[in-house]
Amino acid sequence: MGENNKTTNILIAGIGGQGVVLASEIVSEVAMACGLDSKKSEIHGMSQRGGIVTSHCRFGAQVHSPLIKNRCTDILLSFELAEAVRWLHDLTPEGRVISSLERIVPPAVSTGLGRYPDNGVDIIRANSKDPILLEARPMAEKLGNPRLVNTILLGVLSSLLDLPLDVWKTVVAKRVPAKFKDLNMDAFEAGRAVAKDK
Repeated sequence: MGENNKTTNILIAGIGGQGVVLASEIVSEVAMACGLDSKKSEIHGMSQRGGIVTSHCRFGAQVHSPLIKNRCTDILLSFELAEAVRWLHDLTPEGRVISSLERIVPPAVSTGLGRYPDNGVDIIRANSKDPILLEARPMAEKLGNPRLVNTILLGVLSSLLDLPLDVWKTVVAKRVPAKFKDLNMDAFEAGRAVAKDK
């Protein structure tokens, strides 16, 4: 994925405060630094209250719209398990899923108005090709900061895209807080290691 003669469509999904928007900005900036046209669009639900946040990120030789058409997602990058399940229907037949296994139960479930999928992992495996599912939050905590989840997931994503590694590292280092740069670079490499093992 990421060939110059086609548009690559990445849907990033998660919960407010997880870093979805920053992740999409980094992907877009990496693509532009590689000389590609890149467009993105965010949809913020009640993001300040732990609501759903999604971002469409598209890049290629020429991109006309920031929005991904139905069933045209090449890679679904999810920060939360149920969000991965929610957006599976948008994948192409060859689409890939990268998802944290973290479960964040929304208020609707807590109040009995909704139901959290018990078999999310099975649903993802049955409806996508070679998904990469990882315990991103425990990995981030082991590295020293739970907020490193998005950088870990970006490391995994970088391994599936035909974009130069040095560009990824340059952009990630520039976009994260300076005092956490080394931690973020470690998290990025940890994500790449997960992808290599899958």
